[in-house]
Amino acid sequence: MPDVIPSDSVGIVSPQVANFETPLTLTCGQTLASYQLIYETYGTLNADASNAVLICHALSGDHHAAGYHNAEDKKPGWWDSAIGPGKPIDTNHFFVISLNNLGGCGGSTGPTSINLVTGQAWESDFPIVTVEDWVESQARLADFLGIQTFAAIVGGSLGGMQALEWSIRFPDRLKSAVIIASAPKLSTQNIAFNEVARQSIRRDPDFFDGRYQTNRTVPTNGLGLARMLGHITYLSNDAMGEKFGRTMRHEQFQYNYDIEFEVESYLRYQGEAFTKRFDANSYMLMTKALDYFDPAAQNNNDLSATLKKAKCEFLLVSFSTDWRFSPERSEEIVNALIKAGKQVSYAKIEASEGHDAFLIPIPRYMSVLKTFLTRVSNSLSREES
Repeated sequence: MPDVIPSDSVGIVSPQVANFETPLTLTCGQTLASYQLIYETYGTLNADASNAVLICHALSGDHHAAGYHNAEDKKPGWWDSAIGPGKPIDTNHFFVISLNNLGGCGGSTGPTSINLVTGQAWESDFPIVTVEDWVESQARLADFLGIQTFAAIVGGSLGGMQALEWSIRFPDRLKSAVIIASAPKLSTQNIAFNEVARQSIRRDPDFFDGRYQTNRTVPTNGLGLARMLGHITYLSNDAMGEKFGRTMRHEQFQYNYDIEFEVESYLRYQGEAFTKRFDANSYMLMTKALDYFDPAAQNNNDLSATLKKAKCEFLLVSFSTDWRFSPERSEEIVNALIKAGKQVSYAKIEASEGHDAFLIPIPRYMSVLKTFLTRVSNSLSREES
């Protein structure tokens, strides 16, 4: 942690856990008899509970979106650049909630949790969950916290899919949705990337068909390869070129299979670091949730017909060099919303960072986000007066 906590930081935060005993029937047909969700909050909930903002995380995210857990923390939460006093998601005005989704490995019920029926870890027996299941569980968390309507629900990538699903599933429970670097469904290419990642994990001899905890192993090779592949798709060609180019560790080729280019070293580091903080079964589940999301399927693939249910205001943001979730995919949602007669704002941000740009405080991006959410905050103030 920095010697002095910045004035625009939410400071030291403590995760909280909500336990649910009401069974949750999942899209796959299975039921969780009970479960828990771990979450953090930043800011203060106002008297009529109207200023709440929900943050939905992406594939490898969790509940720790801002601030520090203790004085030894070297890095703040994964979206600290956007959440805090005076920041785009301003905790002077909003009560911000960030949770770890079901099936994750950050403290919410998932494959590493104990199955109360067997007394053993769920591992690969944990049922597959979907974006719809996450939104249902998030609504129950909102009920637990006494929040009927969110001022905004915000998410990037897979988190944006959750914000979109909220607008369809619970149209009366949010006033605005911010969907960043996302898509109305995965492209065939993206499904293919996810399958290669899953196969990398499944073919690791230490995976044991998802029962590696029982066998006291960790499929580090497979999970590391999956992360390396994913990381390549999160960066643009320009970003990788600017960061690494063809920089080498030695002056001459070594003519072997050890690390020679700096980009190789970077990818191996990213893969190894990921295996120390993420669970392979959770990675399998999260990628499947991405694959399955397709809200237009319920209306003969007519997204605008699906979005007629929505009542909130929308902000869509895309990034010029994002080829995993290209601007055209955000524009599909924008066009469907316009056709459905909804209120929508859209910004395409020039950025060299690729898909990962949604996590980076690019000035124009932060300005767009702040302007939109300031308008949301001002509308709350007018309603209160």
